[in-house]
Amino acid sequence: MKTEENVLTATLLDKIISRHKDQPGFLLSTLEEAQKLNPHRYLPKETLTIISRKLNIPYSQVYSVATFYSFFNLAPQGDHTITICRGTACHTKGSKALLDDVNHFFDIKPEEVRGKSSFTTKDNMFTIKTVACFGQCALSPVVAIDDVIYSNMNSQKLQKIIEVIRKKKKK
Repeated sequence: MKTEENVLTATLLDKIISRHKDQPGFLLSTLEEAQKLNPHRYLPKETLTIISRKLNIPYSQVYSVATFYSFFNLAPQGDHTITICRGTACHTKGSKALLDDVNHFFDIKPEEVRGKSSFTTKDNMFTIKTVACFGQCALSPVVAIDDVIYSNMNSQKLQKIIEVIRKKKKK
């Protein structure tokens, strides 16, 4: 039995699919737009299943594409995203310490994030991610917060930005 939410999702997905179906890269475009529909910016299994069925593409192929590209999320994302570059230049200038400090700011235990490339705080306010490289090596270490790039980042600057975001949320 379809729930009202699934019907709405299927209807919206029909519109997305019709816009992209005959274009090159239609699956990527469909997944990208579908992810934007979700308030927590992710692709639930149900969405992948509907896309698979409507495009007549095996679920395994849809899932493979969604897990191959780092900009797709299979778990709910926080209201704000902190992305820390872990490339060589950023690493040598302290991005590991930034990542450790961010985990400390949010009281995240090492065992909670071990083996994960992203983590969402319990209050769903922040998702912390890492990337291999932003391509901003001369400005390292680099952090993106809600798609705004911050260069020459240090823990004090990062903590101040996080505090500003938290205060805005409380208002």
